Amino acid sequence: MSNPRISSIPNVMMGKPCIKGTRITVELVLRKLGAGRSFADLLEAYPQLTEDDLRAALAFAADYLEHETVIAAE
Repeated sequence: MSNPRISSIPNVMMGKPCIKGTRITVELVLRKLGAGRSFADLLEAYPQLTEDDLRAALAFAADYLEHETVIAAE
């Protein structure tokens, strides 16, 4: 789950994955997009981000979920 645009540093945002060089978490990006915000909205609200950063956050989340185990309930 390595992505050059995502970092996880223990003393930055409690180690949550962040856009590298910022304190903007992957979680925040996903929540904003999930709430209906567009890439353009996020880029305006967080000018230090790029479109590639937002795509990296989505790819990071997809990679994370790829390794989840689903157990069917009976």
